[in-house]
Amino acid sequence: MENEKKSFFGRLKEGLSKTRDNIVNGIDSVFNGASEIDADFYEELEENLIMGDIGVNATDSIIERLKAAVKEKHVKEPSACRQLLIDGIREQMQVGETAYDFEQKQSVILVIGVNGVGKTTSVGKLAGKLKDQGRKVILAAADTFRAAAGEQLTEWANRAGVEIIGGAEGSDPASVIYDAVNAAKARKADVLLCDTAGRLHNKKNLMDELKKMNRIIEQEFPNAHRENLIVLDGTTGQNALQQAREFGEVTNLTGIILTKMDGTAKGGIAVAIQSELHVPVKYIGVGEQIEDLQKFDPDQFVNALFDIEDGTEENI
Repeated sequence: MENEKKSFFGRLKEGLSKTRDNIVNGIDSVFNGASEIDADFYEELEENLIMGDIGVNATDSIIERLKAAVKEKHVKEPSACRQLLIDGIREQMQVGETAYDFEQKQSVILVIGVNGVGKTTSVGKLAGKLKDQGRKVILAAADTFRAAAGEQLTEWANRAGVEIIGGAEGSDPASVIYDAVNAAKARKADVLLCDTAGRLHNKKNLMDELKKMNRIIEQEFPNAHRENLIVLDGTTGQNALQQAREFGEVTNLTGIILTKMDGTAKGGIAVAIQSELHVPVKYIGVGEQIEDLQKFDPDQFVNALFDIEDGTEENI
């Protein structure tokens, strides 16, 4: 566990190196180059944060927090603000105590998102993680639109050693959900994890489909704890926010899985998402293996971003 934790932190740190170049170097040059804490100092910091995909809302909030801390602690030196800024970003990203309640309850998790973001892979990895925690998991292959989705998910189900309920290509995804919900109840599964179709270009169909799935789950499994996790590709920056907003119009988003965080210069989006959408990042992915998807730890993320040695305990 300790080795896995270290290696994940190492991969995260490595994966965020482009983001670090994009954000941290610019911020540090402001701290080191400014002679006093004045309006220009804050403006330059603000500019660097926004350029680093941290987003306007999150940046405003971080700067306001920094100003309050500077005043409260009577800080006079710009360089002394670095730690205050880091603490502000850390605070901004806290996940909340109830984020992983679904692990302890009988749950239905819908995993949604556009095609190509790593949705099916994330479902497979999550199934493996939950199975390792001793949970009985059933997968629902409700992406009947994309030909390879069912095969891909079956491969992950075999790898994770969990059951899968699927339908023929082109069949009604809601009927797959209906079958899967009833199988989950009959087999006393702890978690039903549903892969869904990801086409935003035909938004009306997709939205109707999601509404129909939600209705079936509510009717057939009213007591189940519900999670709607959206998978976002970290390399797409502000586009990821737009996707989340569009899906949020149809369904109540409860968490975010942020993938492809290895090698993106747009990793600042992880900070923006929480602030803009008020939806926590629950998992973060930095590679292809099951262990490359981990619970999101804001302390660890900020330490990796600012190249601070990680001393956090990880609860996997």
